[in-house]
Amino acid sequence: MSASQPKVGFVSLGCPKALVDSERILTQLRVEGYDIVPSYDDADVVVVNTCGFIDSAVAESLDAIGEALAENGKVIVTGCLGKRPEQILQAHPDVLSISGPQDYASVMSAVHAALPPKHDPFVDLVPDYGLKLTPKHYAYLKISEGCNHRCSFCIIPSMRGDLVSRPVDEVLREAEKLARGGVKELLVVSQDTSAYGVDLRYAAREWRGKSYQTRMKGLCEGLSELGLWTRLHYVYPYPHVDDIIPLMAEGKLLPYLDIPFQHASPRILKLMKRPGAVEKTLERVQRWRAICPELTIRSTFIVGFPGETEEDFEQLLAFIDQAELDRVGAFAYSPVDGAAANALPDPVPEEVKQERLARFMALQAEISAEKLERKVGTVQRCLVDAIDGELAIARSMADAPEIDGLVQIQDGEAAGLRAGDFCDVRIMGSDEHDLFGLVGDDEE
Repeated sequence: MSASQPKVGFVSLGCPKALVDSERILTQLRVEGYDIVPSYDDADVVVVNTCGFIDSAVAESLDAIGEALAENGKVIVTGCLGKRPEQILQAHPDVLSISGPQDYASVMSAVHAALPPKHDPFVDLVPDYGLKLTPKHYAYLKISEGCNHRCSFCIIPSMRGDLVSRPVDEVLREAEKLARGGVKELLVVSQDTSAYGVDLRYAAREWRGKSYQTRMKGLCEGLSELGLWTRLHYVYPYPHVDDIIPLMAEGKLLPYLDIPFQHASPRILKLMKRPGAVEKTLERVQRWRAICPELTIRSTFIVGFPGETEEDFEQLLAFIDQAELDRVGAFAYSPVDGAAANALPDPVPEEVKQERLARFMALQAEISAEKLERKVGTVQRCLVDAIDGELAIARSMADAPEIDGLVQIQDGEAAGLRAGDFCDVRIMGSDEHDLFGLVGDDEE
């Protein structure tokens, strides 16, 4: 053990929701006087927050645990893979502790057992918004845990349980603290943002002297009062999503929706246990764009799901061609241990999955390139993420961090831009994913 403050190394894997869990654990560690260090050599113990959703994520998590054990020797495991402790122990029997997602108390108990705290309240200061793993200018805002859906390819409910929403006033107070700490963009995350508050019967709570319902629209109305970029992720295309599009048209929310459609064949959607009214979905997308022409829609899809025929796949291609989605991710189906879809008949051969994935991504690349080309000559409001030599690497309102495209500002350094700055960029060129431009009007 270190002679000074006890030191904890931390490895965070998985989705933004897991990243928020990591931030909460790190905040509690700092509150209790632990130093957070970036290397195995400096750490007295290492915490690994794992992912366990798909096979590749499980493999990555097990590799990370193994590396931490080899480099440090004292490892505490938490996160989604922690719901399958036997799998972890089979590979790594020497870990100190295993706990599941959101089990902050078990993590802290394991840290206390391995490394008792040495806390000095007069020295150890933590910002009131907690510790963050993202850059200072943006943050993930988790509004709920768990999910009430039972999609056949997904095991999240078995890992994180049914939907548990945070009361709206609690979420708004956290957002307010983040804004005071310098955050300029909030990324709202959950398993199902559209279902937010249903478990609380949309109970009204007060914030800043005004009543807001614990539901998606009420949350968005409250967040719009902060004057930040607010970006919505994991939104199911329920009818009440219509209610927030006017807020986007009025500039109160970013005109951006992340909607995991997953497929477009009604038959496959039924096998997935997903909403299957594809024509209504297309009509809804068109109606949203009529209200808010600036709207960006990103989505994810699975190709090669068990039973997917060529006809089903052609329906998917026709959907993305008609919908002209702005940002799309896709992956070939792979069995997830414990998922109901594993029992479905007619698995698609691996070479067919990969061939369909390539065709899908080639079509989407054409759509994306065409849509981005339409922005050449326009001025886009952007948020700078980093300075790289002469370039400023930024994102427009249409781009979420890590998953979407970038705006490369060619004269960013000359214009004196810094990470966290807003600026207007005149778009001079584009490719399949990114935009290129020069600083336009005055920066904020």
